[in-house]
Amino acid sequence: MSTSTTHFGYKQVATDEKIKLVGEVFKSVASSYDVMNDLMSLGLHRLWKRYFALTAGLKPGMRVLDLAGGTGDIAALALKQVAPSGQVVLTDINPAMLNVGRKRLLDQGHLQGLDFSLTNAEALPFPDECFDVVTIAFGLRNVTDKDRALREMKRVLKLGGRALVLEFSELKVAALKPLYDRYSFAVLPRLGKLIANDSASYQYLAESIRKHPNQAELAERFTEAGFQRVSVRNLSLGLVAIHSGYRLD
Repeated sequence: MSTSTTHFGYKQVATDEKIKLVGEVFKSVASSYDVMNDLMSLGLHRLWKRYFALTAGLKPGMRVLDLAGGTGDIAALALKQVAPSGQVVLTDINPAMLNVGRKRLLDQGHLQGLDFSLTNAEALPFPDECFDVVTIAFGLRNVTDKDRALREMKRVLKLGGRALVLEFSELKVAALKPLYDRYSFAVLPRLGKLIANDSASYQYLAESIRKHPNQAELAERFTEAGFQRVSVRNLSLGLVAIHSGYRLD
């Protein structure tokens, strides 16, 4: 077992243990994940995801890999844009989350051009240069080795392909930060207890946002992973951000 450590929220844990702990969080919240997202973001997560998908440059016939795709929101939006000849592969490392996404998409009648894969973003089971676009929405902050995941995203992209990350980031209005912190650490765990009977998982999710690299740091990591034309677009005053990079070599 590795002796290195990493953060799990504000706690330091063995690197090998983090995947298990994160898995337990999402197993716990899977059945109520969308309800809690609506409550936590006041419904804004649906607008963020829709904007993310609509600005991803998707076209009919493209192959899209959606990492940490959870309940399938991004996959469903992408599938509409790459149809009828394109393909979307919905992945997640957590079986409970992937099962929720699979059931939802199949219940909605999404059959053609859709595949599922139980996948760790740090070790993608796909050949080099096989996707046009790779997306990950609200999942990168839960990945233990983010740099390795970014390198894997670049590896599986075709030349000219694009990687996009939608994630919570650093709020850019200092005056609002105390209110945001109070909401995150006082309100969210209580909502988690009320809706999902699990306050600890939502405490972790709030902490994980604060431990995630801010806009500038994540952009630098994109560049270090070999992406070019790296860009950052803030949404909702920087509460979330879209990072984008291209594989050009």
